[in-house]
Amino acid sequence: MLAFLVTYFARLAISPVVPLIVADFAVSNTAIGVALSGMWLAYGAAQFPSGVLADRFGERRVILVAVGGTSVMSVLLALAPVFPVFVLAAVLLGLVAGLHYAVATTLLSRTFDDLGTAVGLHSVGGPLAGLIAPIAAAWVGVRYGWRPAVALAALVGLPVFALFAWRVRPTTPRRPDQPMRERFRLAPLLELLSRPSVLLPLFVAMVGTYVVQGMMSFLPTFLVDFREYSTGFAAGVFSAFFVVRAVAQIGLGRLSDRLDRDVAIGGAMLAGSLGVAAFVLAPGLAGLAVGVALAGTGSSFFSAIDPRFMDALGDAERGAGFGLVRTVYTVIGSAGSVGVGLVADLFGWGVSFAVLSALFAVTFAVLLANRALGTGY
Repeated sequence: MLAFLVTYFARLAISPVVPLIVADFAVSNTAIGVALSGMWLAYGAAQFPSGVLADRFGERRVILVAVGGTSVMSVLLALAPVFPVFVLAAVLLGLVAGLHYAVATTLLSRTFDDLGTAVGLHSVGGPLAGLIAPIAAAWVGVRYGWRPAVALAALVGLPVFALFAWRVRPTTPRRPDQPMRERFRLAPLLELLSRPSVLLPLFVAMVGTYVVQGMMSFLPTFLVDFREYSTGFAAGVFSAFFVVRAVAQIGLGRLSDRLDRDVAIGGAMLAGSLGVAAFVLAPGLAGLAVGVALAGTGSSFFSAIDPRFMDALGDAERGAGFGLVRTVYTVIGSAGSVGVGLVADLFGWGVSFAVLSALFAVTFAVLLANRALGTGY
């Protein structure tokens, strides 16, 4: 959880000081957007290779590289003398940070029987970073500049690196002798992704990630432009959204262990659909509170769906296989930021968020149909 917090913190610490970075380098918002998009795409692309590396060298080593590398790259990002170096450092930051999540989930699957609960607790690191990083980075950025603000991730990361190295025992690599080039052959990868037991949750995860990425990118802007709240109030609502996510991830993970994976995922998707609809349609603070509670719960579906993938993969496949799945749904889902912004520009914020509500509803309908038809997938 702390390691995940570090990799999340480093990525979120940049956004609050974007205006300062733009002014310092004298670049456009589009240019800084390219840097951030490159960072998030690199984060998604790193998921599959991280699983291959974990199978070869063990999960503990890869996580240490992720945490230590994130800390180092945050410092290099802060020291970037010119904008092209900043862009390169941002992409490398995404790459090393992306080594963590899939490998950590595999390590948890080898350690705990109640995988949903463990993944839920682990995933709390993301919302915690969402609460801490923007506030801390903004405070430091205003007083000392964007460079110390971006470098804060190293201040958080180095103690966690030492703690992880001290307390977490190494595990035996699953495939220490297999040549790594064999793991990148196309046919076995396509076969894994085409299995119905993987393809069904993969579709749900891609659509759900698209929605969550769109909400995380534009919820404060939506609240200011569409519902006409102040910037400060919108920021407070956004923080409340992360609080709900932190609690819901634990609850959904435990529910998926105790009851059923698809029941937990479907419940999250239905809650998310109703919550985003409440943002658009429900008036006043009561409607806003309902939206935060339900949409925050919906965005926490990862703690139930990631164990669902693990259930569908054999023990020997979980390292590289889950990494491959994470790469696919993270990279495709990252288009949520572009999609939401584009629909908002063309048709307005109400339509844009209504589309997100409909997409959550589609995933719920798919899971419901799968259960009703008794496919067993």
